[in-house]
Amino acid sequence: MDDPVGRLHNAGTDLLALRGALVAGEPWALSAAYGTEPEADWGPREVLAHVNEMLGYWPRQLSLVLAGDPATAVPFGRIATDAGRIRRIEIDRERPAAELLDEIDASLASAISFVDSLTSGDLERRGAHPSRGEITVGQGVAVFLTDHLEGHVVQLREILERSDRT
Repeated sequence: MDDPVGRLHNAGTDLLALRGALVAGEPWALSAAYGTEPEADWGPREVLAHVNEMLGYWPRQLSLVLAGDPATAVPFGRIATDAGRIRRIEIDRERPAAELLDEIDASLASAISFVDSLTSGDLERRGAHPSRGEITVGQGVAVFLTDHLEGHVVQLREILERSDRT
């Protein structure tokens, strides 16, 4: 695995470095589409609400895999249409960016600690995701945490760049 702790830390640092621009841009317009529509239509508040939620969610889900039977692929996770996911975005997107960023900072520290605690054996444990099928915890860390957060940092930068042009 390619330093998931470092990648998660760097992506989090990059996201938190956007704080000044995100707070200065308030109040951000809320997106009409924040459920299962393409995330490309989200504004800063939807992205921050989602990141805030997912940083806590995925370590808990991967912990379920670690707590389960090592001889089987333990069911975990959700798909984008999950009502709890959508509801949390709906609620949190109403909150100020500064509050969301404060919570993201705390959740990020917890997620980094979780990933840092994983042994090589933990990374090989298998889970069964509802849409991705059987994947290892290591693959889950990459897909649901590091790659995912890096993608949302790029997304926020693009939103901020577009807002500077208008």
